[in-house]
Amino acid sequence: MAELTHRYDFVLLFDVRDGNPNGDPDAGNLPRVDAVSGHGIVTDVCLKRKVRNFVGMVKAEQPPFDIYVKEHGVLAELHEKAYVATGHGDLLGKGDKKRTGGDAVGEARSWMCANFFDVRTFGAVMALGVNCGQVRGPVQLTFGRSIEPITSLEYAITRMAVATHEEAEKQQGDNRTMGRKSTVPYGLYRSHGFVSAFLAKQTGFSGEDLELLWQSLIQMFDHDRSAARGEMATRGLYVFEHNSELGNAPAYALFDRLTVTVDPAAAGTARSFGDYSVAFDGVSVAIGEKFDVAGGVGLRRLA
Repeated sequence: MAELTHRYDFVLLFDVRDGNPNGDPDAGNLPRVDAVSGHGIVTDVCLKRKVRNFVGMVKAEQPPFDIYVKEHGVLAELHEKAYVATGHGDLLGKGDKKRTGGDAVGEARSWMCANFFDVRTFGAVMALGVNCGQVRGPVQLTFGRSIEPITSLEYAITRMAVATHEEAEKQQGDNRTMGRKSTVPYGLYRSHGFVSAFLAKQTGFSGEDLELLWQSLIQMFDHDRSAARGEMATRGLYVFEHNSELGNAPAYALFDRLTVTVDPAAAGTARSFGDYSVAFDGVSVAIGEKFDVAGGVGLRRLA
């Protein structure tokens, strides 16, 4: 598989309509929001979860595209599998909880990178009882932040059934359960991402993995539907490719040149992506378009 020799920075734009993009369990599952500015927040963990789900779906969770952190997973079992696969199964159960492995840790770490897409992509801390070490991932994402402050609406909903006979007896046959549902009428979010060629060499993150990452960022919302999330979609993926491993321009300088503005007539009440304009140096970029934006840096819009 092709080795990465270039640095990449990227901007991901996605939106939500009449849904909750990332509920906060510490706030009654309300949409996450910056308490000072009122801007909506979607965590990096939420976005990585969707990437993991997409890759696991299209690759059937088979090596070398298996997923380390997945629903109902038991991480220690995967660590034990790594030790057995690398011929160190005899070490299992012999060390203390923090030191199991010794010199075998490096081999186990390499095996985890080779078999799990999310380990070699995002990294992982695997120093559990069965120690597989720690991996710094070459791909990192920031929180998504809405372009404008969001409005969080809450609705009462009714379920025409109860869960137990005891609840039915208390309601004398009415059998209704009341609940609440929170949504954002509309929000356009922006997240930034980074790909390090140096860290990619350490984990084995390849050109094939990079293309799969781009595909997942473009299509992940199409396969993550639920009533709670309303309509979510990737609206833009802008990739800056440097012609060197170190890079040819600071990421912030490139990001600052990509602007997202709201139509003045829709400010505060934007309800669609059409209410916004996206431009690089004041020029709209079409999907599939590629051009040089700085010395040694090219821009591609993939979505």
